[in-house]
Amino acid sequence: MNHSKLIFVFLFLCIGYFSFAQNARVKGIILDSEKRPVADVNITALGNISQTDSNGFFEIEVPPNKKVSLIFTHISLKMMSLTVNLKPNEIFVFNPVMSNSAEQMGEVFVSSGNKKRVQGITVIDAATIKKIPGANAGIENILKTLPGVNSNNELSTQYAVRGGNYDENLVYVNEIEVYRPFLIRSGQQEGLSFTNTDLVQNVDFSAGGFQAKFGDKLSSVLDITYRKPTEFGAALEASFLGGSIAVDAVSKNKKWSAVTGVRYRNNSLLVNSQDTQTNYTPTFVDVQTNINYDISEKWQMSFLGNISRNKYLYQPLTRETKFGTIDQPMALAVYYEGQEKDQYDTYFGAFKTTYKVSPSLTLKLIGSLFHTTEQEHFDILAQYRLGNVNADGETDIDNVDFTRGIGSQLNHARNDLDALIANAEIKGFKEWSNSQLEFGLKYTRESIRDRIVEWEMIDSAGFSINPPIVILPKNNQPYEPYTGPLLPYQDVRATNFNTINRFSGYTQWNQKSEIGSSEVWYNIGARFQSWSVSGAAVEGKNQIVFSPRAQFAIKPDWNMDMVFRLSGGLYHQPPFYRELRDLDGVVNPNVKAQESVHIVLSNDHNFKMWNRPFKWVTEIYYKSLSDVNVYSIDNVRIRYIANNNAKAYAQGLDFRLNGEFVPGTESWISFGYLKTEENYENKGYIARPTDQRLKFAMLFQDYMPNIPSVKLYLNLVYNTGVPGGSPSYSDPYLYQNRLKDYRRADIGFAKVFVDSNTQSSKTGWIKNFKELSLGLEIFNLFNNQNAITNTWVRDVYSKNQYAIPNYMTSRVFNVKLNARL
Repeated sequence: MNHSKLIFVFLFLCIGYFSFAQNARVKGIILDSEKRPVADVNITALGNISQTDSNGFFEIEVPPNKKVSLIFTHISLKMMSLTVNLKPNEIFVFNPVMSNSAEQMGEVFVSSGNKKRVQGITVIDAATIKKIPGANAGIENILKTLPGVNSNNELSTQYAVRGGNYDENLVYVNEIEVYRPFLIRSGQQEGLSFTNTDLVQNVDFSAGGFQAKFGDKLSSVLDITYRKPTEFGAALEASFLGGSIAVDAVSKNKKWSAVTGVRYRNNSLLVNSQDTQTNYTPTFVDVQTNINYDISEKWQMSFLGNISRNKYLYQPLTRETKFGTIDQPMALAVYYEGQEKDQYDTYFGAFKTTYKVSPSLTLKLIGSLFHTTEQEHFDILAQYRLGNVNADGETDIDNVDFTRGIGSQLNHARNDLDALIANAEIKGFKEWSNSQLEFGLKYTRESIRDRIVEWEMIDSAGFSINPPIVILPKNNQPYEPYTGPLLPYQDVRATNFNTINRFSGYTQWNQKSEIGSSEVWYNIGARFQSWSVSGAAVEGKNQIVFSPRAQFAIKPDWNMDMVFRLSGGLYHQPPFYRELRDLDGVVNPNVKAQESVHIVLSNDHNFKMWNRPFKWVTEIYYKSLSDVNVYSIDNVRIRYIANNNAKAYAQGLDFRLNGEFVPGTESWISFGYLKTEENYENKGYIARPTDQRLKFAMLFQDYMPNIPSVKLYLNLVYNTGVPGGSPSYSDPYLYQNRLKDYRRADIGFAKVFVDSNTQSSKTGWIKNFKELSLGLEIFNLFNNQNAITNTWVRDVYSKNQYAIPNYMTSRVFNVKLNARL
C-alpha cells in the first residue's frame, strides 16, 4: 500500500467498510408498444441470465469498468441490445419499449464519476418526498432527516444547517432564487412552502462547501428543478390538512408544455392539539405554474409563476399548562381576550430563456420579480393564574392549594411591510472534452417599505411592571407609592423606506483528470458582490466582497468504490433587509457582510450489504466566522443586533447511511454532532442560538411481505435542546438556558390500489389511474411534549419568574388520499 492510501485509511479509520469488488446492476421495466409490461423477456450479459416477471421487471448483474452488451429477446418481439460501461455498485435503470417491427440497439456510456457525487450534493428522490409523513410534508420535511440539518418546530418549513440560521440558506427553483415572507414570527403562521412537490422532478441539496455558481449565503443550497411534462397527466391529494391538484399539459406538436398546481392548507387540526384553545381560521392557498416553449432545438423559453395568499385569523380563548416536578406539581391557566389578524400575499414571476450557441456553448437569460405585501395586526390580553396543584392528584387549575401569582399581559402590533425585489441575470456554460467554464452576472434591486409598531404591557398582582432596560425610580408597590412614568415593558416603533442595489457575478472552472490510475475532479471559482443601501433617512456606503471557492475530489483505483472530497473557501453573506434592522426597528445601512472560512472533508463509499446497494457518507467540517451579526430566535422570528461586533465558529461531524434496508425501497439513518459558539464584543464564547449539539434521524420505508401493497413510512427525529426559552429582553451572557430535547416520530400507513407495477392488471374504473392509494398518518406517534419557547410569569410573593413551556403539537391522526391519472 502506497503512502496516499495510508493517509486516506487513517483519516477515515472509524468507518467500517467492505473491501471486496462490487458488480454493477441494470434493472428496469420492459414495455411493449402499447405501454404494457412484457413478461418472459430473456436478458443475457456475459453468461448471466435474467428474465422479466409478470410486471415486466428485470434485474441483472454486470461486471464494472468494462463494456458489456445486454441482449433482450422475446418469442413475439424483435431482439434489442444495449451496451453499458458502469462503475462498481452503480445501478443503471433502463425502461425500454420492445417493438415487433425492427431490432433495436443502443449504447450507454455512464461517466466514471457521478457529477453530483463528486460535488458533495445529496440527491433526494422526488417520489420519496410525497410518501414520507410529517406535520408539514414536503421537501423541507425530508431535509430535516439529513445530518447537519436541524429544526425543532414541526409547524415550520424553515431549517438551520451546521450552526447557521434560517436566513443563511439558498433556495433555487429552475436556477431562479426564491424568497420567503419577512414578518413570519411563528410556525403556525407560515402555511405553504414555496416549493410545490407535485411539480418537482429533481431535488439537490448541499450542506456546505458549495460552488461559486451558487449565491452569497453562509450555510446551504437547495436546488430544485420542476418537471417538464411529455404527456397529459393529473394528480390529486386530499387530507384533513388540505389538498392539492396538479395538471400536466402538452401541445400536439410537443413544443409547448406546462405543469400547474393548486394547493390549499388548513393547520387547524395541528394547532387545536396544543394547550391553547382557540378559534383558529387559517386560509393558505397558492397557484403555481411552470410553462415551457421549445422554439427550436437550440432555443427554449420558460416561465415560472406563483401567487400565494396566507390569511391567519387567530383568536385564543383559554390555556392550561401543567409543569413542575412530582414533588411540586404546578399549573398555569390563562384566559384571553382579543385576536390576531395576519395576511401575507406574495406574487412571483420569472422568465428564463436558454440558447445553445454551439454544441459546446450555452447562454441563459433570467429575469424575475417578487412582490410581497404583509400585515401583522394583533391586540391580545392574557390574564393568568399560577398555582400549586393540590396533593390529592387533581391537576385541574380550579383545584389548587396555593395561588402563587396572578397577572396580565397585553400585546399590541400594527406591523406592515411591502417589498419588491427585481433580478436580471445572464449565465453561460462553455464545455471542452474534460473541462467546463461557467460564468454569470446578476443585478438585484430590493425596494422595502416597512412600518413596525409593537408594544407589550405586563401587570403582576395589579401593578404595572417597568421595562428592564430603562432606568426608572424603584417600584416597591404596594408598600410604597410609585411616582415614575408608566411605560410599556417593550416598545418598538419605526418606519423604514429603503432601497438596496446589488451587482454580483461568478466564474468557475471544472476539470476531470487522472493522477496515476486514480480519477480526480477539480473545481475552482470565485464570486463577487457589490451593494449599497439608501433610503429617506439613511445613506450607506458602497461595499464589495470577493469569495474564492474550490473543490477537489479523488476516486482511488481501489476495489472499494470510494470518493474523497475536500472543499471550502471564503464565503460571504451581504445583509438582507431583515439583517439591517436592529432590535428597535431602525435600519443600519452600513452593516457589513458576515464572513466564513469554510472547510469540508468528506468520504463517500458505495458498497453492498445483504447483497443490496448501500452508501455511507462521512463529512467533517469547520467554519471560522468573522463580522458576525448577532441575533436571537423566538419561535421562528429572528431579530438582529445589526452590527458586526462578534466572531464565531462552528465545527462538527456528520454521518449518513442509506440504501435498501428493505429490498426495493430506500431508507437512511443520519447522525450529526455540532458545536457552534460566538464571542460578542470580547465578552467570551457562549453557545449560539442554533447550537444543536447532537442529532439523530431515521427515514424508513417498508411493506408487508404477504401484502406488498400495504406500505409503511417512518420519519423519526431526535435533536438535543438548543439555547433558548430565556426572556426576549435577557442578556444571553447571563441567561444560557436550553430547551428540552426535541423528540418526534411520524408514521404513515398506505394501501396502494394501483401503481406502475399493477396498472395493467386492473379492470373497470380503477384502470384509469396510474397511482391510487389511501393512507393513515399518525403525527407525533409517542405524544412527546416538545417546547418551542417559554412563557415567563411572576410569583407575586417570592418575585421569582417561572418558565412555562409553550408546547408544540401533540398526537394527531390524519387520513390522506393520493391519485394520479
